[in-house]
Amino acid sequence: MFANKTALIIAALMIAASIGAVVAKPSKKVSDEAPISLEKIVPKEFGDWREQPDRNVQVVNPQTQELLDKLYSQILSRTYVNSKGYAIMLSLAYGSDQRGSLAAHKPEVCYPAQGFTIQKNEAGIVGTPFGEIPVRRLYGNIGARIEPVMYWFTVGDKAVLSTTEKRLVDLRFGLTGRIPDGMLFRVSSIDGDQKQAIQLQDQFVTQLLQAVPSADRKRLSGLN
Repeated sequence: MFANKTALIIAALMIAASIGAVVAKPSKKVSDEAPISLEKIVPKEFGDWREQPDRNVQVVNPQTQELLDKLYSQILSRTYVNSKGYAIMLSLAYGSDQRGSLAAHKPEVCYPAQGFTIQKNEAGIVGTPFGEIPVRRLYGNIGARIEPVMYWFTVGDKAVLSTTEKRLVDLRFGLTGRIPDGMLFRVSSIDGDQKQAIQLQDQFVTQLLQAVPSADRKRLSGLN
């Protein structure tokens, strides 16, 4: 039944895409309508978290600079600590044209290329006062470094994880002649305690979203 449902969705997408190609060819970027600056919209202090620019913790960039430059127009990497000294690494990568595949962006693909072993990869939900965000949670290590990672993508105004979800958003924008922008939102911490890492990463995300205006929250998470 699941296979049949998936086949029907894909068939509907193909038909709709064909109609969309006739009705409207995407030509106008959302990024031109509403420019974004990651440096400006992400506060350096919020909730219990403060940026530590001199913190001696390496934020992993699991993609080559050449690939990053090709995929994204803006990248923001910061390390934050809370009042107890717990460090969380934030990495945002923004692209003005997100019509391509998500495959090259996924941390579970790119982290192993940097020598990490992914021990666990599972779907999750971050519950916030504004709604739920569908996320992936990875648990990887390289040597003694154990790094729980949580991430999601936004395409246009919606958080997505699957290719089908992304195609639906692409189609919705394409039918209006617009090209969606998008973002990879990733947080991680060096922590062998998975339960603690989930709790603090979720708290970090919630407090960040509470600290920004609704328009920026929509761009970061797909939530109003």
